[in-house]
Amino acid sequence: MSELERSRSAPSSDAAQAHLTATLLAVAGEDRDAFKELYRLTNAKLFGICLRICGNHANAEDVLHEVYLLIWRRAGAWQPGRASPISWLAVIARNRSIDWLRAQTSRPAASLNEVPDILDWQPDAETILIARGEYIRLVECLSKLDPRQRYAIATAFFGGATYAEVAARAGVPTSTAKSWIRRGLQQLQNCLGVD
Repeated sequence: MSELERSRSAPSSDAAQAHLTATLLAVAGEDRDAFKELYRLTNAKLFGICLRICGNHANAEDVLHEVYLLIWRRAGAWQPGRASPISWLAVIARNRSIDWLRAQTSRPAASLNEVPDILDWQPDAETILIARGEYIRLVECLSKLDPRQRYAIATAFFGGATYAEVAARAGVPTSTAKSWIRRGLQQLQNCLGVD
């Protein structure tokens, strides 16, 4: 680079530094337009930091979003004499990316093929025998009901019909169907020994 080129780039660099400083100070004052400008000026650099640490584009974008949220909240903590604005922003991006990376390595995600079977959905032999015994008792108790009560209960509870539908199918008023079901359930409770 020639002396002339260096002299031309230096003022431009100083002007850019001054503009970034003023922008960050305005963000500290919760100036939303300044925040948009800060993003425009720095997102490529900060994204590069996030991408280098996070390893892929999608994760870097997620972390960069968090970085700018932190910048918005903490802009007032920046002290112009201690660090340049881009250095301060870069430290935030680096630290947040490292935090993200640590969180990923401390809780690695296993693929579905690697996850052990935790729960066997098949009932054991004892459960099957108990259920079969309860089913046999229920069928015996249902057989002791009046046929109209048995029909109403079976249609409502096993067929999913409403009281009105049970009544319509039986050709009786809804109150009668409700009465059949209520009395039938009371008899079933007594027969099964359920309180």
